[in-house]
Amino acid sequence: MKAACWHGANDVRVETVPDPKILNPRDAILKVTSTTICGSDLHLYDGYIPTMQPGDILGHEFMGEVVEIGSEVKQLQKGDRVAVSSMVGCGSCFFCQRDLWSLCDNSNPNAWMQEKVFGFGTSGIYGYSHLFGGYAGGDAEYVRVPFADFGALKLPQDIPDEKLLPITDAFPTGYMGADLCNIQPGDTVAVWGCGPVGQFTMVSAYLLGAERVIGIDRFPYRLQLAKDFAKAETINYEEVDAGEALKEMTGGRGPDACIDACGMEAHGIGLEGFYDEAKQAVRLETDRPHVLRQMILACRKGGTLSVMGVYAGFVDKMPMGAFMNKGLTLKTGQMHGQKYMPRLLGHVIEGEVDPSAVFSHRLSLKDAPRGFELFKHKQDNCVKVLLKP
Repeated sequence: MKAACWHGANDVRVETVPDPKILNPRDAILKVTSTTICGSDLHLYDGYIPTMQPGDILGHEFMGEVVEIGSEVKQLQKGDRVAVSSMVGCGSCFFCQRDLWSLCDNSNPNAWMQEKVFGFGTSGIYGYSHLFGGYAGGDAEYVRVPFADFGALKLPQDIPDEKLLPITDAFPTGYMGADLCNIQPGDTVAVWGCGPVGQFTMVSAYLLGAERVIGIDRFPYRLQLAKDFAKAETINYEEVDAGEALKEMTGGRGPDACIDACGMEAHGIGLEGFYDEAKQAVRLETDRPHVLRQMILACRKGGTLSVMGVYAGFVDKMPMGAFMNKGLTLKTGQMHGQKYMPRLLGHVIEGEVDPSAVFSHRLSLKDAPRGFELFKHKQDNCVKVLLKP
């Protein structure tokens, strides 16, 4: 089969690789009908996530048709159309039983690698390094789906792929980011980053009852999408100081909740931005925490910080005094797809949200290298790339 493979920083190649096979009776094999590039894939593309190996197949947002099932798969049949959660969950461990699917104890065979950095292991993730299990990803013509009864959600046949594909990762990531904030009627929510996850975070904040949502970014076309798709107010942080603007927009109090939809490669400005980029470049700091610092200072006293952007290791110069003395709450985590996907499918079926709005480019799988370049460099007003095998 053809698959998009990682061969080093800024080097993705579409190659012919062996077809996947059933390795465990709980596996299924999926014929991929649509896949996409996630913002967190750019961390792999830029070489910031360790334990990638040349030839690793990328992709954790994919959907398709079941073409083969293992003997112990009970909920799926050949021919089923499904969306697959990017997080691999066993369905039976302490964490899966509590809907904490990205913390599964049994789906990551390389959890021992994580213990040195994280203290404990987390779940496996498709196409996201050997640190997260070494699973082949879905940027391919076929993919193996382990624990298929718990990771694959059956879909209706009459809705186009592009309306359903985001519920595999980007939409539930945004929804979880808003859900962690315990949004109350009348709340104001600020979201850093107006990429695909940021767009879904803003939409989800409204679904969960926010009165005002404010999107923060520097690209005019992404800010315009935030206005049109997410119905958000916007701040261009290259034109005004985002922290001061948020104070002014909230009567000096600050947002009730602040959400990071950027992660470890957040763009900074001024001396602080240069400091983070320089330290990350020489690996004295693995992640750039510009957004984290800004959220701590901008959020109202007693407010909530939610972090859905991916962080891999260590950050520097964090204002912990402000965090502690302001009485802030911090919540974060990789998204629990199996928890959120059914309710988000309901929103799509009812016509309450059209997730296809985030797809700006549609390419063939063979053009995946071009897709990564478009997405990374925001070329041609790229928001998100849909790939068709």
